[in-house]
Amino acid sequence: MKRIFNWTNIRLLLMFALVIGLYSFTAQRNQQRKLTKSVVVFTNDSDPFIKQEAVNKLLIENRTDAKSIRKDKVDLNKLEKSINGNPMIEKSEVFVSIDGVLKAVVKQKTPIARVFDENGSFYIDYQGNEMPLSPEFTARVPIISGEINKANRDELNKLLRFVYDDEFLKKNIIGVQVLSNGSLKMLNRDFDYAIDFGKTINIERKFSNYKAFFQKAVTDSSLYKYKQINLKFTQQVVCTK
Repeated sequence: MKRIFNWTNIRLLLMFALVIGLYSFTAQRNQQRKLTKSVVVFTNDSDPFIKQEAVNKLLIENRTDAKSIRKDKVDLNKLEKSINGNPMIEKSEVFVSIDGVLKAVVKQKTPIARVFDENGSFYIDYQGNEMPLSPEFTARVPIISGEINKANRDELNKLLRFVYDDEFLKKNIIGVQVLSNGSLKMLNRDFDYAIDFGKTINIERKFSNYKAFFQKAVTDSSLYKYKQINLKFTQQVVCTK
């Protein structure tokens, strides 16, 4: 009985070693195989600010195509860092599928405003960072001008995100001027009046008042008569003809 027990253990060990060997051999051969192709997928619904071809060049490190690259030579972290270094890209995820496809899932930055200053023009993205203009696509976002600095940048970004996330405001607010005292003046897409917003405080309340006023005034066409809409006072909207 003791010999049978020992022989059984030996057979189990041999079978285990065989499985490990086959797995290692298969894994090694798989790693030495070359990639079949490379694919770039944008997660954003909007038009691309950077072409897929440009991202693909970063993905295959300027080689002619992915078929010249062995699987075991692919440094996924390095490729992600390279793609994320592009000023149009917010983040990416790079991986190799079982069938040898090198794939990059890319999220572009989301511009929420465009700044014009003495140094030129650039976008502000949803995270509050600068984003260069793109030769591929021009975003339809509010134009920002005036006194933009480190002191008011965070509050201004908060307001711009609020506008971007609200369908009504996103459609109607086309310009924001930052005055030297920190107050804001805004322009509406369809009407000639200026919106005196005041400082970047009580943002939600001020915009709520404006939307309620707009919905009421637009029904009787009185919006065409006003030159200025004052939102400084959170309890009321003051209009000037």
